[in-house]
Formats: sequence, C-alpha cells, structure tokens
Amino acid sequence: MTLDVIGFGALNLDRLFQVNQIACKDEEGYIINLHESCGGSAANTIIGLARLGLETGFLGKVANDREGETLLGNLQEEDVNTEGIIKSPIGRSGTVHGYVDLKGQRALYVDPGVNDEITIEEINLEYASDAKVIHLTSFVGGSIKAQEALLETIPDQITVSLDPGMINASKGINALETILQRTDILLINQGELDLLLPSREGQDVKISTILNYGIEILVIKQGKKGCLVTDGVKTYLLEAYDVDCRDTTGAGDAFNSGFIYGLLEGKNIKESAMIGNFVASCCVQELGATTGLPSKSAVDRIR
Repeated sequence: MTLDVIGFGALNLDRLFQVNQIACKDEEGYIINLHESCGGSAANTIIGLARLGLETGFLGKVANDREGETLLGNLQEEDVNTEGIIKSPIGRSGTVHGYVDLKGQRALYVDPGVNDEITIEEINLEYASDAKVIHLTSFVGGSIKAQEALLETIPDQITVSLDPGMINASKGINALETILQRTDILLINQGELDLLLPSREGQDVKISTILNYGIEILVIKQGKKGCLVTDGVKTYLLEAYDVDCRDTTGAGDAFNSGFIYGLLEGKNIKESAMIGNFVASCCVQELGATTGLPSKSAVDRIR
C-alpha cells in the first residue's frame, strides 16, 4: 500500500507545564497546570495529516517503556501506520519537558533517548520507498546520518519535505547540505532561517541561497505575522489568522500538515499556505501540539 506521507523524526512524550512566567537566570516561577501529550515534530505533522484524511506512516524509534508504549499507541489511535517504527529492547524513549507561560510562549528541554540511536540498517527501506512524500524533522544527535543515508536510497519520484527545527538550523547550512540537496520543500521559521544563514545579507539573498540548492518550494513561517511562500517565480505573503493563542507548541508542525495536505490535494502554493495558516490557528487555541488539530471537514469549509 502506497502511503501519502511518511514522517521521519523524533518521537517524544511531551510534558507541558503551564507556568506563570518563563523563568530566566536567578528567577523563580510556579506551575499552574500539567498536560502530558505525545509529540515530536514529524509525529505532530503526521497526526495532522492523518486527521485530514491522508494515508500516513512513520519512521522512528521507541524503547520498551511506558513512554514508548504511549507514543506507539497514540499513533495507532490516530490511524498512522506504525510498521516503520523500530522498537528497542533497551534504553529510554524520548521525552520533552516544556514550560508554557500565560501568553502561550514556551521553553523546551529535550531528552532524546533512543531517538538518537537510529541507523540505516534498522530502517525498513521497502516501507520507506512506498510513499508520495517523506517529511523529515530534526534529531538532537546522530540519527541525521540515517536520514542522509535514506535519501540516497529512495526513488527520485518521492517528494522530500524538511523542517530543520532550531537544533539542525543552529548547525549552519553546511551541516545540512546533503539533506538540502535532496529536499523539494523546505518549511522553516524566520528564526531558524537566520540561524541557518547568519550573515547580514537581506532576506532576498537568503531566499536565493536556499533555492540554489535545488529546493522547489520554500516556506518561511513567521508566527503571528503569517508566512512567506515562494517557488522562485511567485512569492506570496499571507497573514496569520487572528485567534486567541493559548499555546504555540506544535504550531509550525500544524502549519506543515496543512501545507503538505494542500499540495497533495492539488492546490497551488498560495492556497496550500492558507490551509497551513488555518491548521496552525486551530492548533494554538488549545494546550498541546495536537489537541486542536482540525478534521478534513473543518478545513474543507475554509475553501
């Protein structure tokens, strides 16, 4: 069975603490509430796509612990195919401790666990090669090597989308060169783009530098300002939806799911970005990365 989209990234159990403020050095805050949910950037996007009615799968790794069972069970409940997930008999599954203030801003601390122990030899290459799109997100450690190796083996007709995240973007563009050369769609936020290309050159130069890697579509997510999307010929600036923001966790991942969904439904880049903005707006109105993700029927009503 050919899947529409396979995600390849970290699987983490998110523990989100709602706090009165994000404490800085020598400051104190207090916890108001605790919300536990399944996360990981690629997983959030894949769950969003599954709720929009697409056939989805996942490449990742969990340990034989409560967190791993929870992560695996959550994907299965969301109708995500889990045949590509590696189950390690040792180690610990990934977790993230997040602190979200009353304005919805956040600080995250990642404990990667077995997420950073994936090798190309463990990956089901037949499974990975049977998809229309493979969506990549970051790892803290060395599993990026497995991603690079996988991109050398999959058929050319598979579209590759990449959200590098702050971790990979901070490594600089040279560290991501191998992946960027096989990437068709780059989904990045403004802060990550500035980390990836920290020169003082203007936005236009940064965009042209990215597109010169052969990337066909570039999306620059700009939070409450909306997004910029370009294919090198046409460029659009789209405003974000004006909604009551409770939690920005997973907003970029939610945008990704809406954007990829739009492209697979035959929409142009502007229409797909509008769908991405809508899905992100649904996400930020609820606590947690996937709680507010909409159904296909909700998205269909905005067209």
